Amino acid sequence: MNKPIRRVFFVVVFLFALMVFYTARWTVFEARSLNQNALNKIPAQKNAKKPRGAILARSGRVVARSVKQPDGEYVRRYPQGELFAHPVGYSFAFYGQSSLEKYYDERLSGQTQSVSSILDQVLGRGGDEQNMLTNLDRGAQQLAQAQMAGRKGAVVVMEPGTGRIPVYVSVPGFPPGAMGTEAGVRRLNSDEKNSPLVDRVSSATYPPGSTFKVVTATAALDSGVMTTKSTVDGNSPQTFASKPLQNDFNQQFGPITLETALVKSVNTAFGNIAVDLGPAKMLEYMKRYGFYSPPPVDLPLVQLRSSGLRQGADLLPADANFDLARTGIGQERLGVTPIQMATVAATVANDGVRMEPRLARAFRDEYGRTTFSVSPKRAERVMKPGTAADLNKMMRKVVEEGTGRSANIGDLRMAGKTGTAEVRGGNQAWFIGFAPYDNPKYAVAVTIEKTQEFGGVVAAPIAADVVQYLLRNR
Repeated sequence: MNKPIRRVFFVVVFLFALMVFYTARWTVFEARSLNQNALNKIPAQKNAKKPRGAILARSGRVVARSVKQPDGEYVRRYPQGELFAHPVGYSFAFYGQSSLEKYYDERLSGQTQSVSSILDQVLGRGGDEQNMLTNLDRGAQQLAQAQMAGRKGAVVVMEPGTGRIPVYVSVPGFPPGAMGTEAGVRRLNSDEKNSPLVDRVSSATYPPGSTFKVVTATAALDSGVMTTKSTVDGNSPQTFASKPLQNDFNQQFGPITLETALVKSVNTAFGNIAVDLGPAKMLEYMKRYGFYSPPPVDLPLVQLRSSGLRQGADLLPADANFDLARTGIGQERLGVTPIQMATVAATVANDGVRMEPRLARAFRDEYGRTTFSVSPKRAERVMKPGTAADLNKMMRKVVEEGTGRSANIGDLRMAGKTGTAEVRGGNQAWFIGFAPYDNPKYAVAVTIEKTQEFGGVVAAPIAADVVQYLLRNR
C-alpha cells in the first residue's frame, strides 16, 4: 500500500469509527435521557394515532384521559385542571410529555403488553393501552393546595413504610391543557415571576434551615459520637469559620443536652456538633439519606434535582471547602428538595429504613385486571433502629414543647422539626414530620418561599391539617 492510499485508508477508518461512536452514543448511552426529555415530541406524536390509558387518583376519579377528535386523532384531557398538574404532567404532540405521562409512556400507550392483553388482541377484543392507578388522594391534594393559599412552595406526603405518595403539591400549578397549544406554552413560559412550570417538589432546591438538624443529629447519634444526653455548648454568639453564629434572638442556653438542642433548635449547639463530627461523617450520613443523588421517585430523570451543598445549579464536590458549622444548621450552600426532606422524616418514622418514593400504584387493562404493580422498594438502612427511636422521641418533644407546637394535632400525636432559613427577600419556612407518633402512617414536608414568618408559624399548621385529613379519611 503506497503512502497516498494509506492516508485515504486511515481517513476512512477514522470516519467510520467516528460514525460508530456517535451512533452508539445517541442510541445506547444517551437514549434514556433523550427519551425522557420533555421536549422530545416523537412519543407524543406517535400516540396521537391511538388512545392512551387513563390516569386515576387512588379513589378511581379520572385525572387524565384521551378523547377522540373529528379527524380521528386523540387528544389528552385533564378534567381535574391544575390540581394534579405537576405529578401527572401532560402529553401533547405539540410540546411533548412530562412527569408520570412521560415516565410510564410505554405502559400508557400499550407498548409494554401483558400476556392477557396480547391474547385479547389475538381474539380481536379491546385495545392495548393500560390505565394507571396512582397513590394520589384527591381530597388531601385539594386541602394542601387550599392551605397554601396562593403562596409559592410545596407540600409532599409519603407513607414511611411503602414510600407511596398521597400528596404532591407544587404551587403555583398550571393548567396541563395549556401545554397543547403554542399560545398556552408561550404564556406559561413567559411567567418568570411565578415560574408555574417549575416542579417545586422535586426540581427546585431550597436551604433547609433547622429541619436539617435532624440529619446532623442522626450522624451524631448513629456514629456513637453522642447520646441524647450528651452536653454541648449552646452559648450565643460563637465564632465558626471566622464568622459569628447566633441563636434565634441571641438566646443563651449554656451547656445543654443534644435532645434539648433539637427541641429548642439551638444553632450554636448544632454548629459545634457538626464541627466535632467532621466533613466526612456529615457527608456520609447525607448520602445515606439520599442527598447527592436524584430522588428515586418514578418521574423522568430530567425533572429531578439532587440535594446537597451546591454552587449555583451544580453540586459541590465532596472534597470542597465549606462552612461545616453552618452546614450543620441547614444554611451555608445547602440546597434541598421538599421530597428529599419528606424522605428524611419518613426514614426516621420507618425505624431508620429509607424507602423509594412512588406516585404510581398499579396498571390495569380495560377489564380491570392488574397488569403491573408498582411495588414498594427499600433503598437502604440509614441508621440503627435505636437511633431512629431516639430521634422519634426528640422530634415528638419538638411538637410537644419546642418550636413545632403549632403542628400538635391532639390524639393523633405528630412529631416533627421546624426550619426557617434566611434567604434574599424573606425566609424559607419549613416543617417536616410524621404521625401518629406511636405508629407512623404519614410523613410530610412543607416549605413556603420568601415569607416573613417562621416555619413553626406558617408551615407546621399546613402539615398538621393535611396529615390529619389523611388519618381521618383512611
